[in-house]
Amino acid sequence: MSSMLLQLFRLSFIASVLHAEHEKTSDLSVVQQTVMDTFHMEEYGSYLVIAPQSSVVEIGTNFTATCVITNTDEVTADDLYWNRSLSSVVPKEYYTKINVSALAVTIPITSRESEWLFCLANKKSAFVLLNKSKFMNGIWLKKRYPPKRATNISCVAEQKENEPSFPVLSCTWETVGHQTKDEQTTYTLMVEFPFPRLNRADCITGVFCKGIINRTETYTSSPTPHNKASVSFGSFPHHMNLDIWVVSQSSLGKIESEHLRQDAHYFVKTSAPSNVKVIVEQSFPTSLLVKWQHPIDQVYIKLTSQIRFCQDGSLDWRYVDVPNADTSVQTSFRLQDLQPGKDYVIQVRCKNVRRNRGYWSDWSDSVTEKTPEDRPTSKPDLWWKSENGEAQLICKEPKFSNGRITAYSIKLRYTKKEGEQEIIPVNGSGTQQSVDQKPVTLLKRISLADKPSVRVCVAAINSVGTSPEACLHIPAKPSGTQTVEGMNVSTLDGQMFVEWKQPNSAAVTEYVIEWMSNGKIDWQRERNSTNKTAIKGKLQPYVCYNVSVYPIQSGFIRKPARLEAYLKQGAPSEGPSTQSNPAYYSAELWWNPIPLDKRRGFITNYTIFYQKDHQLKNITVPGNITSYDLTNLSGNTKYDVWITASTIAGSGKGISHSFTTLKYAPEMVAGVVVGVSLGFLFFVLMTTLLCFYKKEVIKKNLWPQIPNPGESTIGNWSPDYPSKVETPKENCVTGVCVLNVGVCEVTPGFEEDKTSLSLKKDKYLSEEHSSGIFGSSCMSSPRQSVSDSDEGPDLADSTASTVQYSSVVASSGYKGQNPAPQPQHSIFSRSESTQPLLDSEEHPDIVQEGSRQVQCSPRESLFTHGAENQNTIESDNCRLLGMEQHDFCPLKEEAEQTTESDSQSADAESASPLSSYMPQLGGYRPQ
Repeated sequence: MSSMLLQLFRLSFIASVLHAEHEKTSDLSVVQQTVMDTFHMEEYGSYLVIAPQSSVVEIGTNFTATCVITNTDEVTADDLYWNRSLSSVVPKEYYTKINVSALAVTIPITSRESEWLFCLANKKSAFVLLNKSKFMNGIWLKKRYPPKRATNISCVAEQKENEPSFPVLSCTWETVGHQTKDEQTTYTLMVEFPFPRLNRADCITGVFCKGIINRTETYTSSPTPHNKASVSFGSFPHHMNLDIWVVSQSSLGKIESEHLRQDAHYFVKTSAPSNVKVIVEQSFPTSLLVKWQHPIDQVYIKLTSQIRFCQDGSLDWRYVDVPNADTSVQTSFRLQDLQPGKDYVIQVRCKNVRRNRGYWSDWSDSVTEKTPEDRPTSKPDLWWKSENGEAQLICKEPKFSNGRITAYSIKLRYTKKEGEQEIIPVNGSGTQQSVDQKPVTLLKRISLADKPSVRVCVAAINSVGTSPEACLHIPAKPSGTQTVEGMNVSTLDGQMFVEWKQPNSAAVTEYVIEWMSNGKIDWQRERNSTNKTAIKGKLQPYVCYNVSVYPIQSGFIRKPARLEAYLKQGAPSEGPSTQSNPAYYSAELWWNPIPLDKRRGFITNYTIFYQKDHQLKNITVPGNITSYDLTNLSGNTKYDVWITASTIAGSGKGISHSFTTLKYAPEMVAGVVVGVSLGFLFFVLMTTLLCFYKKEVIKKNLWPQIPNPGESTIGNWSPDYPSKVETPKENCVTGVCVLNVGVCEVTPGFEEDKTSLSLKKDKYLSEEHSSGIFGSSCMSSPRQSVSDSDEGPDLADSTASTVQYSSVVASSGYKGQNPAPQPQHSIFSRSESTQPLLDSEEHPDIVQEGSRQVQCSPRESLFTHGAENQNTIESDNCRLLGMEQHDFCPLKEEAEQTTESDSQSADAESASPLSSYMPQLGGYRPQ
């Protein structure tokens, strides 16, 4: 019984706490729900209870929850603490202790995500640890934004086709505030108006009713999260006031918008007028009559109308409000001040006649009609252009042609007396062109080769009449100084503007702005007071235009100012094509300018890219350069090169081109050639100098002098008449050993030697006779001599092919002849050579300069060698033959072996001439 009372006390306390927490709201459902949740917690045995158990909280506010301890005394309020989502402990400064068994917490709601809020006990007791799940409780916090009222409500009731009713009212509004992904605010459209109802009790049948009972009809749309909704009426409440508002609702409550109260016709939008007709009257070429039919009878709504019209092909609409009479509604109107012969497009619409009520209907279907033609009231736009030495007369139709132009009348006057006139028919298309883009007609080509200028007057002709004349003085070449200065072309918002300075002294009557592109020409005229204008023609982006400003002075064309311009620039559509002329260290590149239609802008620069072995380099050059020399390249290397052309809008890449540098540079080849040439020249020079200084040696070795045998004196030799001593000639072939036999005394003790010598001399003399002593050619067949057989086969082999030449001058004459009484020297000359005898051989008594003599005795030279340059060779040859250095004179040995007494005996016998020559012990020396 006591426990039951305790529980009732606690429940009453919880109810009081909840009532205190929720005293701000009149809804007690939360309190009741908390009490019920508490009974459930008691049933499951939890010792902690949180009030409120489930809560929707408003983002941006503070939320307070209370944790109450029930059915236990193990813990108190001091043992409790709060957690958010089991991970974040709420700081104790947010706690409020109500009593010993209740702890409240107040937390700010800032984030949008919903979360748990837990109450737990942290007492370290065995009972709490064993029943930990019973000392924990939590609630789910649903975070929401409060609803905001809708604003700027607008509604419209559209007419049902071919019916006088408006069954649906559609409204839109603006939403404010925030939404969460868990819950969105819903909106409900509310429409209310009073609906009269007859009180049948007060009505007398068939007579009248005494009273009318008013009741309110409310139409509600379905809730929607969007900002528009609609309601349907059974019957549209004409002439009644409507009350319209929007209810915004969420889990945190609902709120109404401001009410919109207006007459029902304020929201009406009728259908477009029908049966629109346009009537043409030939007597009124500048007007058209328009008729139409309203979509609803004026019994329901009185309407007013509006007409709009424009020339066909133009978007320049003109609007006309149709005035209404006091008692009737206008359904027709006459359009005035139209151009004759033009097609016009006409439309009509209507709305409630009361000001600021209702909406304009949609425009009716378009109706096109043409005004009647009239005589042209303006001049044709005459101009010219020069092409291939001819003046081409071109013109545009008059601004007010008032019909279709069928022909042009042209008058040409070259001088005051000379002129011509003709009518040029034109094939008018009959279609209406844009006002700002009239077609250009070529009238005539005239030659001004022999004429300084021509005056041209042109008039346009249509089916009604002829226009005023337009005249122009066309020169063969625009003359005069340039009177237009400071010309500038710029672009802005898709338009091209031309600006120039007005001349100070020139009497300019007007300006002609001309622009050309790809052979197409167009122009416009400006007044003389204008210095800036926008080109009114249809210009294309990425196209280059040549813009000119012509000053016109009383019909005379003066020298213009010109500039090139683009309405819009882009990247080039292609790059330049590259060609090359490679060298060793460099390469010459050149390219052609990009075609004008491919540039798409002004070329600001070219960038040359060249690559070898994945090493990429680039060089930027100005846009006015079409060639460049690449330097610091590697020889015998392949390069890939391409060029990009750039504008202010981008770049266009050209085709890749490859080239290989030369293996050898021209200067390298020239250096090699020059080096070889200099080396060859040096060799030739040194050879020439060598030949000059050593000509004797070279001539002796390469071109030896062969004496003429016919000039030899050996054929004139006689023992009685010795040849005349002559000086040896230069360049004679030397190498002949000459033996001068002097007064070599022979001692008596050597008689056998003397006999041997005498025998050998006879043999030699016999050989000399066989050698052609008496005038023969001094050349005999090779044969072996006595000395050859003595010396052995080796020496015989070496001399077997030689020709023996000999010359003998005996001091005592031949055998059997008496020697001359005067003392003479016996001379014997012999040579084994293939060459004829020399003068020195025929005259052995003459010794050449530079030869050395070997004396057989101290008194006289016995033997001489040849030329100076053969001393060493002959000495070596003598040594080779086994001779000692006695210079081929064995008599010297014999002389050295004699005693002084013998020498004296020899002196006594020296008066007698020697009857023989000294033999050559070693044989003949090879030459």
